[in-house]
Amino acid sequence: MYGSGAEKKKLPIGVEFFSHFKRDDFYYVDKTGFIRELINSRGSVNLITRPRRFGKSLNMDM
Repeated sequence: MYGSGAEKKKLPIGVEFFSHFKRDDFYYVDKTGFIRELINSRGSVNLITRPRRFGKSLNMDM
């Protein structure tokens, strides 16, 4: 699956800060389209209502 010399990235289990994704070379895939929607809406205020542990703080940390 991986060619010679290719190294797998780590999965960000328990990572709370988006800055750690780049610093520690983690994968990040937004399957929800949330980032695209947030950028395209250009609202001055964004209300994010989701259950706990749903990534609200992580998304706002970007």
